[in-house]
Amino acid sequence: QVQLVESGGGLVQAGFSLRLSCAASGGTLSNYVMGWFRQAPGKEREFVATINRYGINTYYADSVKGRFTVSRDNAKNTVYLQMNSLKPEDTAVYYCAARAYSSTSSRASEYHYWGQGTQVTVSS
Repeated sequence: QVQLVESGGGLVQAGFSLRLSCAASGGTLSNYVMGWFRQAPGKEREFVATINRYGINTYYADSVKGRFTVSRDNAKNTVYLQMNSLKPEDTAVYYCAARAYSSTSSRASEYHYWGQGTQVTVSS
């Protein structure tokens, strides 16, 4: 069973950048499709980005396309989410998740392991 720990969240002004990291342990990262999701107060958890097992294919929510980039370093067992041009509406708890199948997915229900989340707050 893989354990996931996110880091890199914080408070930032609109227009600035943050890079989130998700460190995996207890498993081989290349066995998993990885995803990033976020949940704002009072809202449902929503898909942000996903990356296939070897980082060849990536997919993004329309709301972050062109601003966020997901990447992975399987040798370091780490997945990243580079977030540029941040907006106040990006404020949320960000979660990384692992899916034990080879196909990517934007559905939270199709991910098997989750981190505890990291808070991102963007001020206007």
